[in-house]
Amino acid sequence: MAIVAGVDFGTLSVRVTIVDTGRGRVGSGIAEYPLHRKKDDPDHATQSHDNHMHALAEATRKATAAARISGEQVAALAIDTTGSSVIPVDANLQPLDEYYLWCDHRSWREAALITETARREKLPAIDWCGGTYSSEWGFSKLLHWLRHNPDKRQRFATAFEHCDMVAAVLCGITNPAAAPRSICAMGHKWMWNASLGGLPDEKFLASVDPLLKGIRCKLVGRYATSDQLAGQLAPEWAAKLGLRSGIPIPIGAFDAHWDAVGAGARTGDVVNVAGTSTCIIAMSNDTRLIPGVCGVVPGSVHPQKTGVEAGLSATGDIFEAIARRANTSVAALSQELASYRAGQTGLFRLTWDNGDRTVLVNPELGGITLGWHLTHGAQDELFAAIEGTAFHTRVILERMEQHGVPIRRVINAGGIPQKNEVLNRVYANVLNKPVLIPKSDVTSLGSAIFAALAAGAFRSLEEAQDALCPEYRVVEPDPKAVPTYEELYALYRELYFAFGSSNASAFSAGRVLPTLRRVAAAARGNA
Repeated sequence: MAIVAGVDFGTLSVRVTIVDTGRGRVGSGIAEYPLHRKKDDPDHATQSHDNHMHALAEATRKATAAARISGEQVAALAIDTTGSSVIPVDANLQPLDEYYLWCDHRSWREAALITETARREKLPAIDWCGGTYSSEWGFSKLLHWLRHNPDKRQRFATAFEHCDMVAAVLCGITNPAAAPRSICAMGHKWMWNASLGGLPDEKFLASVDPLLKGIRCKLVGRYATSDQLAGQLAPEWAAKLGLRSGIPIPIGAFDAHWDAVGAGARTGDVVNVAGTSTCIIAMSNDTRLIPGVCGVVPGSVHPQKTGVEAGLSATGDIFEAIARRANTSVAALSQELASYRAGQTGLFRLTWDNGDRTVLVNPELGGITLGWHLTHGAQDELFAAIEGTAFHTRVILERMEQHGVPIRRVINAGGIPQKNEVLNRVYANVLNKPVLIPKSDVTSLGSAIFAALAAGAFRSLEEAQDALCPEYRVVEPDPKAVPTYEELYALYRELYFAFGSSNASAFSAGRVLPTLRRVAAAARGNA
């Protein structure tokens, strides 16, 4: 038995959870930090490393106080973070700028250039991250920073993903060559592939832009899965966190991947980690190319299995934007949605407000809503947006199944499914599958599981999951709603590829609005 701490850095706050491996979760603490946006640049999203670390210290002390334990009792600490959140540093690992947060899309031009060059040169690595490089990922963000910060280039030594930067700092590591590099982060976002020799070669990177010349050798470090240690907690940070120095810290990972572990995912499960965005995580015993997904990376979720990542670039962000425009909250709007029937609004929502992460991998797309009339309100738009994210999720799951990823169970994890039952119901009906929802929040539980493994409390990941993961409640598909959503999904899928692909075949748009009107009338009993 052991007491461990699991850390989860989200978009707006960090949560630290204290877990007793014999009793489960015993306390947690949360601390917030600002997200820096610019009104004149909607693609800009950055955060301060110092803000993150101060919040971590605050949340850790809150967590141990809530658990009524001494920090000396904590036997291990593990960290997950958002990704791709990238920070440039100097030779001593001191930040040269703020993090380019995962939702910073300023590098869309750089991403397009990387994609164009990779396709022209037939770079094998591009196929393993879906065939298109994203503005959400590491190389594009780094190139954008290098282009726009000529005065800081001389001091630039390397760049880190957030999970690796935090682990290195906590372990007192100041030499980039000794720093941890998460295979989860580098495999899904930096085209690192063990079977291809690691990162893309120097010739390719230099052909993208001469500013990337020499970058490959600067991305040094210890590349490893999360069953390996990043190091031990340094005395300086042990004092700040109120913990014992020398406790083990495993290699970190992305929040969604470890949320899937905390949700109890096994091979054959797919986990929708629905929050600000949605990450869709699965595991497979095979390693196969899947066009349009964010990566197929051995060891990125379970150290001995192949992780598959896909997702939606905006979910909760869209819901919040709808509520904000209506001067209310998502919770208030959602209270009125329990009685809504499938398709009753007559609205059809393509949820590309922050671009498309999967399967089109196109940040230049924008949200589309069809079917407006004068009496529609914010509640109607919210319900249509929930339906739209469910339809998009089905497109993704079908792509995964078509390429050999088994899907026997669908688990809705993340923050939204815990507080929005309408979303769970709509997903079950659109996917026409039972949806499992953990009976308690699993945020930071995955990191606690990896901390427990580092502490030697369990013999395997599965044993830890059996002991610590919550039970599920199940939302079954409604037989009355499924036929309606089958018809609407066929239409959605056609529109998804027609509007989202520049080389799409012609389609008959004239039937779209009459179909939406007819379905809405039937749902309201006015057919």
